[in-house]
Amino acid sequence: MNKLLFLSDLHGNYQATLAMEKEIARIAPEKIWFLGDAVGKGPSNIETCDWVRSHCDFFLKGNWDDWICESYFQRETSDSPYIQENRFYYEQLGEERILWLHALPLEAEVLISGVHFRLFHGRPADQLYQGYEPDEKLKQGFLSCDKKTKYESYICADSHRPYIRSLHDGYAINTGSVGNSIGVPRAHALLVEGDLGSETLSPIYFTILSVPYDNRKAADTALAEEGLPLAEAYAREVLTGHYSR
Repeated sequence: MNKLLFLSDLHGNYQATLAMEKEIARIAPEKIWFLGDAVGKGPSNIETCDWVRSHCDFFLKGNWDDWICESYFQRETSDSPYIQENRFYYEQLGEERILWLHALPLEAEVLISGVHFRLFHGRPADQLYQGYEPDEKLKQGFLSCDKKTKYESYICADSHRPYIRSLHDGYAINTGSVGNSIGVPRAHALLVEGDLGSETLSPIYFTILSVPYDNRKAADTALAEEGLPLAEAYAREVLTGHYSR
């Protein structure tokens, strides 16, 4: 049986990322999948982007990764306030990291214990799937981007809240967020234990990791970062898990 870790939504929160790193070292998974949003919102985007590149085995692009990259490419041809707001992030990251993020795929798949999982962030590959939404909405996520492949289950991100839902079609699972959780303000990720690459049906274990970290330090780092967009709102999110924007 293999230990496989799925995580996402670091969002420039290096304190949460380091806390998750310690738990990962304890668990010692064999593979780590990154499901998008290494950057954006928080102050430490170089650190979280580089952490993903050095610690993960597979990578997908999230909506914030995509937005920041597109803002970078349009920076000289558009005066959109949104693009200008993202200037903080793409100037912090630099061109090499932007090009790496831009090249990431939007979806992938993995076979575990006889179950074919679709992997994606949410947006921009698909839509945002919240754990409290009806089965009819969530099961739309079983279809690939081109709508040609129907998967037996999926693992996504984007909602910043972890969940495991059993539908008639299969499992709808969300990793939650490492760095910007809604609800409980901890670092979250998903541990899956099963037989990687096996077509044979066998047991699978799903575990939501809930890791405490120094929220106050993360918030203070954001507030001290000159030019960080919406720094006070982000700090409140990190401290409380309540979103105000």
